[in-house]
Amino acid sequence: MLESPGILTTLLAFVLVLGPLVFIHEFGHYIVGRWFGVKANVFSIGFGKELLGWTDKRGTRWKLSALPLGGYVQFAGDMNPASQPSADWLALPAEERNRTFQAKPLWQRSLIVLAGPVTNLLFAVLILAGFTYAYGKVEVPPVIGQVMAGSVAERAGLKDGDRVVSIRGKAMGSFLDVRLEIGQFPGDPLEMVILREGRQVEIATTASVKVESDRFGNTQKIGFLGIGPKSYEVVNVGPGTALVEGVKQTGGIIGMMVTGIGQIITGKREVKELGGPIKIAKYSGEQLVSGWQAFIGFVALISINLGFINLLPIPVLDGGHLAFYAAEAIRRKPVGARGQEWAFRTGIALVMALMVFVTFNDVASLKVFGG
Repeated sequence: MLESPGILTTLLAFVLVLGPLVFIHEFGHYIVGRWFGVKANVFSIGFGKELLGWTDKRGTRWKLSALPLGGYVQFAGDMNPASQPSADWLALPAEERNRTFQAKPLWQRSLIVLAGPVTNLLFAVLILAGFTYAYGKVEVPPVIGQVMAGSVAERAGLKDGDRVVSIRGKAMGSFLDVRLEIGQFPGDPLEMVILREGRQVEIATTASVKVESDRFGNTQKIGFLGIGPKSYEVVNVGPGTALVEGVKQTGGIIGMMVTGIGQIITGKREVKELGGPIKIAKYSGEQLVSGWQAFIGFVALISINLGFINLLPIPVLDGGHLAFYAAEAIRRKPVGARGQEWAFRTGIALVMALMVFVTFNDVASLKVFGG
């Protein structure tokens, strides 16, 4: 087992993960806003008191702030959380007002807001595509090559040479799909369709629950049948194919997140699996001491998390803004200022409550508290 990283290594790794990803997210907002002629007053990494900064020739204040748990771009005229026109905005000279966020048409405002999470997702795609281009694409046919003695698979009648056609109605293109589909649903029924000697056979079984531990003692519950692949091949691919694979892998990770959230909501997974800043910092340190490939892969995973979470339709998040813009497009007029204000207050309360909850989860999971 690798030695767990110390507190300084953990803090360094946390900064190296979160700092660049926040910058990338906010830079997505900034660059699209600038493209549409919106002036940015402030570009901040972190919240609270400014630690250091400078003002560029366009009048944007670039700064590093004391609380490094996020960041923001404050566009000109964006004077309230709901980005609603105010008396101060209406009092601006016409030329100055035209450079503000509120003055732009709905489609431009939507793209500016969407650009942040999309930039995070694109960054992850590039990382995953880079790995595929550098190390090749692993091709593993969905053919069973081994069945563990005494396993669920053996009791269900699975055999060496069986080709897995589908699980729960979902087509299996590779053995990686098979492992993922089984692993995400510990203890759940599996309706499998197997191709055996030229004919399809339906097999109903249930994945057993297996607790896996990594080298740092972190555990997770996965579904387990007890089967292995018959063969695999690593194929070198060009940039185009690597990019397509990066998109597929990013989509697969988002699908896993959606499945996990749904399982937590329905009670199939424990809420303690939710993590916050402390857990991210812990894993950041562990991945950093595991090697640069593991660390960069973890950065891609967190980038996908940031992009996905920010697209959720919760007021104060980018997805909340987009939901209001969608309503505006349908109604042909903005949602009332009072309605937006109450929605954003509710959103802030929800996000803060979630932060408190996941932080409590994180603290409770630490070894010093018996986790």
